[in-house]
Amino acid sequence: MEWSSKAITGASLALLLCGLDTVARADAIPYPHFGTPNTASYAFTAAETGEIIACFAGAGAVFDLQLGLLVNGVDTGVVGLDNKTSLDLGHANAGDALTFVLHNLSLNKLAYSDPTLNVSYDVDGSVGHQHVYSTPYTATSPILDSIPAGTFVSWADQPFPNGDFSYNNLNFVFTTVPTTGVPGLGDGVRKPPELPA
Repeated sequence: MEWSSKAITGASLALLLCGLDTVARADAIPYPHFGTPNTASYAFTAAETGEIIACFAGAGAVFDLQLGLLVNGVDTGVVGLDNKTSLDLGHANAGDALTFVLHNLSLNKLAYSDPTLNVSYDVDGSVGHQHVYSTPYTATSPILDSIPAGTFVSWADQPFPNGDFSYNNLNFVFTTVPTTGVPGLGDGVRKPPELPA
């Protein structure tokens, strides 16, 4: 069988498009600009009314780090996650503003996902250094253990201007789990959902 140049070009184009489709679906994890400060701005909100669940997705920190949450600027009082499967950070209503808090226990300082709050964390005392990187997590590529789809967030824990700007010191994926119809979540007792093994 003899292939025409049109058939070869068509087949090549089809393979290229299939490859592009695969790349287009890949999540941008890890931070793609290692060594460069992230200048993106994020406004995290609760997708629906329920519990904000953080699923641990890895860490590469020298410091002792834990995660907390402000909902509409109010601390939920929950701190943890270090190497745990998941943590219920507290309740939020649909549309509530979520500000994640990095508790750097080694430095006894707090960094926030809202860069305007990081003045006291950073060495130079300047305003607006971004300590998080975030991207949608679709649970397709890469696959992070058995973590469900949600929003991936990773931290750069070094006070600016120091650090390697790797944004991989504490990584998690958060989702909102509705309290309605979930045993243990509608009764005031917070129980994070079990993740599949």
